[in-house]
Amino acid sequence: MMNSNNYCVIMAGGIGSRFWPYSRKHLPKQFLDFFGTGQSLIQLTYARYGRVIPKQNIFIITNERYKELVLQQLPELDESNVLLEPTRRNTAPCIAWASMHIQKLNPEANIIVAPADHLILKEGEFIEALEKGLEFVEKTPQLLTLGIKPNRPETAYGYIQIDEQEQGDFYQVKAFIEKPELEFAKVFLESGEFYWNSGIFLWNVKTILQAFSDIMPEIYQKIQQGEDGFASCPSISIDYGIMEKASNVSVQLCDFGWADLGTWESLHDAMPKDERQNASINGDTLLYNCHNNMIAVPNGKLVVLQDLENYLVADTDNVLLVCKKDNEGAIRKYVNDVQVKLGDNYI
Repeated sequence: MMNSNNYCVIMAGGIGSRFWPYSRKHLPKQFLDFFGTGQSLIQLTYARYGRVIPKQNIFIITNERYKELVLQQLPELDESNVLLEPTRRNTAPCIAWASMHIQKLNPEANIIVAPADHLILKEGEFIEALEKGLEFVEKTPQLLTLGIKPNRPETAYGYIQIDEQEQGDFYQVKAFIEKPELEFAKVFLESGEFYWNSGIFLWNVKTILQAFSDIMPEIYQKIQQGEDGFASCPSISIDYGIMEKASNVSVQLCDFGWADLGTWESLHDAMPKDERQNASINGDTLLYNCHNNMIAVPNGKLVVLQDLENYLVADTDNVLLVCKKDNEGAIRKYVNDVQVKLGDNYI
């Protein structure tokens, strides 16, 4: 039987601008079916956590404009389980807001906090890790993050350096390291001391709210003032605001086939590919002398490409984008330029 003290908060309020033009303001990436399974990322995520958390204890925190999308895609979800951010303020205020809500329901709650856009390939190992983690935070006043054993020198992920072993797969955190240069990523991989920071967190509600009270009292006080207080919170991530400053942070060492689907490049890495490392979504493709490309076109559309290498070709609605797929900064610039010069019609 599932533990009624266990809760999950799925963060699903972002607009996914790094996946433009597939991800748009009216239909961001968490509501899209990237793998042709008939399920969006948020539906896959909800089902995954529903294997370990009672369904009535799963909360989706999102922006007001996506409330109906959430209820449409998750019809079994009660409307009261959709928590609405008054405005976007990054993950620290978001998590404080949700934690305060859950504390009122259950002061003994153990909470998993997770984004809606992760890929998990080994779900059995994942569920086992969550069960161990929930048991750990129920007994220990620690802020727990899941660390993923790296299998390559990845520069797109943050890293966690482990310190002394606490018990089993649980270690003290020595340091958080932001996305490294390739040479450092190679050193991290070889050392065996560094794990990818998954951005999946577990803690008891008392532990996380005490951390906010001690480390970010401004946010702690403002969220108690309701929507007006939330709107005046600083925009800051949970990593910068709490995890890198707290003294009671632990990491659980995991290996369950994890990927953060944050960019077109990361999606390409996760997708099945042909013998020349080309990956495609939905439509049909004919490729001639093409290597290492990411192609995303609507169903019923054919794309014919010749002599392209390391490109993104994304065609959806009223936008066609053709650019180098590994230049995340360029896509952000394109989105900004489009918005400034042409307005929101293409965003």
